[in-house]
Amino acid sequence: MKTLLSRLPGGPDTLELDERPDPVPDKRQLLVRVKACAINYPDVLIIEDRYQFKPPRPFAPGGEISGIVEQVGDAVEGWSVGDRLIAMIGHGGLAEKVVVDAGKALPLPSERGFEEGSGLILTYATSIHALLDRGRLSAGQTLLVLGAAGGVGLAAVELGKSFGARVVAAVSSDEKAEAARAAGAAEVMVYPRGPFDREQSKALSGAFKDAVGPNGADVIYDPVGGDYAEPALRSIAWQGRYLVVGFPAGIPKLPLNLTLLKSCDVCGVFWGAFAARYPEANAAHIQTLFALWNEGKIAPKVSRIWPLEQGGEAIAHMAARKAVGKLVVSMD
Repeated sequence: MKTLLSRLPGGPDTLELDERPDPVPDKRQLLVRVKACAINYPDVLIIEDRYQFKPPRPFAPGGEISGIVEQVGDAVEGWSVGDRLIAMIGHGGLAEKVVVDAGKALPLPSERGFEEGSGLILTYATSIHALLDRGRLSAGQTLLVLGAAGGVGLAAVELGKSFGARVVAAVSSDEKAEAARAAGAAEVMVYPRGPFDREQSKALSGAFKDAVGPNGADVIYDPVGGDYAEPALRSIAWQGRYLVVGFPAGIPKLPLNLTLLKSCDVCGVFWGAFAARYPEANAAHIQTLFALWNEGKIAPKVSRIWPLEQGGEAIAHMAARKAVGKLVVSMD
């Protein structure tokens, strides 16, 4: 099988297309012919050895796949050869075939395409956990979403609207603003590119406050970090919840006096650890996501597709913060 391998730590240009033997499933696994692999920011980090998990090399990045079952382990029940599925696998998805633990696979509805299906779980499961468990979002509240046109950002916009919140989307371009509006944002603001000096940071804080309104944002969803974090935090409501999701713009340092003045919470969001610790709660969220998907209230927005041999370009596109919605590598 063909696979895109990381042999040494580095950027997307270090990935090498190679031929490897087909993997062999154990008795509790499925052998899956990969049809599509969604690209996420962890793929940028994992090949640079900057992610929480560091698999032994060589390995293929790509943690979110869709595909067709080719072989079923002897102890697996409920799956047959030819079944369509989606799965979170951590890494290994940029390959023509992969083994998947049967307990981590989910059926892909027949009416859904492989590219769309590959982009569902990570972004929407992260966002529903963030908004409901960590942010305690409820109908009528104001939700500010930074990086609102990226994969997790658009998921947060759609879910926020589905849960009855007033969603304010913050993005870095007019193109991304249109994507956020299409996803259901009630208000959209376009912010400049950082880094910011003190006056620029103050101006950005004012722009966030104007966008969310005089009462502030009850929940702030931040998958961006960097110089955007403090100005956003200054727009939070009394007893608001600031959700720390990711840091593509850098790891910020927040002045903790702001949390005292607003009596607000700064909440970390680590969906993978949540899913491992509380599998039943995660399964309930996944069930909710499939229901919302079936109702047309959420849907992964695939903006670009690359072939496997150009998978490094897809990761580079993600690293450059150019993504609108989901980026996908297709094996077809």
